[in-house]
Amino acid sequence: MLTDHELNLQAILKTFKYQIGVTWALVALENTLLALIPLLIGLAIDDLLEGQFNELTSLGVVMVLLTIVAVIRRIYDTRTYGTIRVALGNEVSNRHESLEVSSRNARLDMSRELVDFLEEQVPELLTGIIQIIVSLIVLAMFHLYLSVSAFLVTLAMIVLYSFFHGRFYQLNASLNGQMERQVGLLDTGNPSKVFNHLRALRKWEVKISDSEAILYGVIFLMVIAFILYNLWFGTSLPDITTGTIYSIISYSWSYVEAAIILPFTLQSLTRLHEITERINSNPSASGS
Repeated sequence: MLTDHELNLQAILKTFKYQIGVTWALVALENTLLALIPLLIGLAIDDLLEGQFNELTSLGVVMVLLTIVAVIRRIYDTRTYGTIRVALGNEVSNRHESLEVSSRNARLDMSRELVDFLEEQVPELLTGIIQIIVSLIVLAMFHLYLSVSAFLVTLAMIVLYSFFHGRFYQLNASLNGQMERQVGLLDTGNPSKVFNHLRALRKWEVKISDSEAILYGVIFLMVIAFILYNLWFGTSLPDITTGTIYSIISYSWSYVEAAIILPFTLQSLTRLHEITERINSNPSASGS
């Protein structure tokens, strides 16, 4: 159980490895099927233009199977991660009994973000990884340069985020520290203190939002260049067909959607790193 571990993502994964393993297997299956759809649509287009229906039938079968897997996964996920939230929240509460209610309440809320990450963002990350792999393979099948351009834009995103990592960590530390004082300030009944607290929360949230806006603004400029290049290069290939053009653009855009998940995930991990240090800190030291 979590009692014998430092409270972090690794401890949760170790304690609930079988339950989480099932969810990840379902995510992998769901997104493998999802990643095949643009290719099957392109093949179906060319097949239908020739009066054939084989590829259309294959597309229909894959889409029905995708729907069934997606429904099963969501039903299972809700129960699995709900159980993990209860276990983690109970452990956080027990470890920080000596803290003031304000800090204890905030840390209980923050700990839920670890489970939210596993339930919501890890599946998105797995989706992204699968889409990236499939897209790279498919784009390389059409031409190596299409795949190389995709790889380069991803590398540029990761390098760009590295310049923002430290800033996001410090801003989240300030925001979380302010949140820990909320219940105590509300309990004072002093309108001025509550107002100043809300203004402080707004200040840190604005700073985080501004940093995100700059980061993702630059990322989307990279994305625009990538899409325009692949569109231009793809249409210049010899013996190109309508279905092939559709597949190139679809997989280029799928790659973009998947690659953008990477900086989002890195940003979340930066915040979770600060939260992990906070909920594992010495309660007596924190309360002094």
